[in-house]
Amino acid sequence: MSTGKPKDADFQMVAVPGMSKPPLPPATSSSAIVEYTPVFKEEEEDLEIKLRRIIDNVPVRVSNTSGSSAGSGSGDFHQYRQMRRKEQDRLARMEVDYQRRKGLAEFSMRREERLKAAEERTAKK
Repeated sequence: MSTGKPKDADFQMVAVPGMSKPPLPPATSSSAIVEYTPVFKEEEEDLEIKLRRIIDNVPVRVSNTSGSSAGSGSGDFHQYRQMRRKEQDRLARMEVDYQRRKGLAEFSMRREERLKAAEERTAKK
């Protein structure tokens, strides 16, 4: 009969070669053990590593938290309406951002062309 506790023979400590722990922060009066990972400067960090870290840390929202019963409750329509409104707002923000970026890119291209034309006009004289 098991008591729920592991026996001493169930554990074996194994040293992994090549693995090193991150440096610990300076000792304080607290005896709590905190895992400390150093933050790299942006110049030192590769873009792929940064992208992977961002993707791994993106929170996942579970908006449909209803139970597994077959019927729909009285609040399901309101949840649907709220989710739809949030998605429509997100798409509208994305569209506005795209139009703004597109306008800035077109403006900078026209500006560069005008500066080149002005430079050519002044260089001829």
